[in-house]
Amino acid sequence: MRKATIAILGMALLLGACATGGANTTTTGDVNPGTAARDADAAEFGNYLSARFAASQHNLRDAAQYYRASLNADPQNQQLLALAFFFTTSSGDIDTAAKLAQQVVALTPGDRAARLTLAVAALKHKDYAEVRKQIGLSEKGPFTSLTIGLIDGWAAAGTGDKAAAIADLASLRAQGGADALSMFHLALLADYLGDTQVAETSYKTVLAGGGASPRIVDAYGRFLERQGRKDDAVALYTRMQAEPGLKQIADTGLERVKSGKRPDALVTSPADGAAEALFGIAASLTDDASADVSILYMRLALYLRPGLDLGAVLLADRLENLQKYEDAIAVYTTIDKKSPYWRMAAVEIALDEARLGNNAKAEEQLKALTAANPQDVEAWTALGDTYRSESKFAEAAEAYNHAVDLLGTADKASNWPLYFARAVSEEGSKNWSAAELDLKRALQLAPNEPTLLNYLGYSWVDQNRNIPEALAMLEKAHTLKPTDGYIADSVGWAYYKVGRYADAARTLEKAVELVPGDPTINDHLGDAYWRVGRRREAEFQWNHALAFGPSDADKAVIEKKLKDGLDAGAKPN
Repeated sequence: MRKATIAILGMALLLGACATGGANTTTTGDVNPGTAARDADAAEFGNYLSARFAASQHNLRDAAQYYRASLNADPQNQQLLALAFFFTTSSGDIDTAAKLAQQVVALTPGDRAARLTLAVAALKHKDYAEVRKQIGLSEKGPFTSLTIGLIDGWAAAGTGDKAAAIADLASLRAQGGADALSMFHLALLADYLGDTQVAETSYKTVLAGGGASPRIVDAYGRFLERQGRKDDAVALYTRMQAEPGLKQIADTGLERVKSGKRPDALVTSPADGAAEALFGIAASLTDDASADVSILYMRLALYLRPGLDLGAVLLADRLENLQKYEDAIAVYTTIDKKSPYWRMAAVEIALDEARLGNNAKAEEQLKALTAANPQDVEAWTALGDTYRSESKFAEAAEAYNHAVDLLGTADKASNWPLYFARAVSEEGSKNWSAAELDLKRALQLAPNEPTLLNYLGYSWVDQNRNIPEALAMLEKAHTLKPTDGYIADSVGWAYYKVGRYADAARTLEKAVELVPGDPTINDHLGDAYWRVGRRREAEFQWNHALAFGPSDADKAVIEKKLKDGLDAGAKPN
């Protein structure tokens, strides 16, 4: 950035002048114009550096603030404008972002994100003609065509143009992978426009295609209730109760039917429908590379529909993936206690507190949740996780006991992490027999899970037990996850234990490449090198292991090997 370079040069010249006594001064105390200009440049550069640092740390609000400050000082800078707009939108300040978007499209008329933001702002104010205008001016592309079609469809519905709305959704069906989303929105649109026959058919089509999700079940259940079909609604909710991700919605629906209260439709306005569309697209962006776009879409969705609680859960989850736990907590706290997602949010808030190091606070919150609802598996599991993170293994195992007991006959493959967590806690409590049983149970549920195969296999190798079976398990884990350095270490160590030293050395070399800087892996490689006669390299690896900070007990063993070698009385060559 040219102005930044000028600012650096200005500061360097200023420092040089001060060092030589050549700085301009006045006797009246007035500010020197040259100094004021340099101070302004320095302030601008400081804002830019602060913005870049905040962005690198995913501090979205700070990045937005500092980029806007930089833009104010250099309003013609298109790069600063784009960054100020992006981070302002991503931090959730959509009204300010819309003003910046106007500047963006003045310079880049087809900018997709800016046009979308302007369309969303118009939707918020029910200016449906403006929404369609902004969407129409956006550049098209494979991904944005989906967004454009959905937003334009809901804007058309807002104007009462049913034919245009249906045409938009029909155009989406030609796109690969958009069938389920377009059919769901066809159901929502028909429901909103009062076409119950099309709504019914579309809801059923989505469900039949394996599209049972919280939003679809909630929308169709509400539709059935509003049509007076309470028995059909109860049958739907009862069927969905067995699915962990749908249980909250199903329970809420059953309680509502029992109370006789008539629900609103899931979507009661075009803004609600557009928010659902943005949420659905954001939810599909699960890879790390799409995290920024997913957050931006969710901010727009929540601007249109602040009560979209599942959207808040998704946004908080994305922030947790970026390790922005305080930001995630702030989002979770927007969820009302009456929401079916409130308990989930409360559990996640406690876990985020633990991730921030506030373990006592996390424990207090989770104990309150389990006391209020002793049947809450997630709360008991989270309490166990919190205890385990503090090495309170006995307390963790007890909390996991409550969670396992609540599983009852609903034990399924997805429960393996709970048995694994309890096994780790039991081993930490010196109760290996119980840990071994839980690991075996977890492997029954998930026989191809590399983490389980590695943990049990390595434990047996370390105990010099069941070596052939352990080696087979570890080789299987390595095949399933060949880039995991810790699993490679386990396989190499198993080879070492059975005397296959050359195989051990080769495998442990790969492990060190995959996980450089681990004292245990370097120590193992040193042992393998010693056994194949590469004693100087063994000494080198042991020294590395010491440098990487092993435990006190391991440190003493490694130091003895450096002194005496692995054979009694032998000295390293």
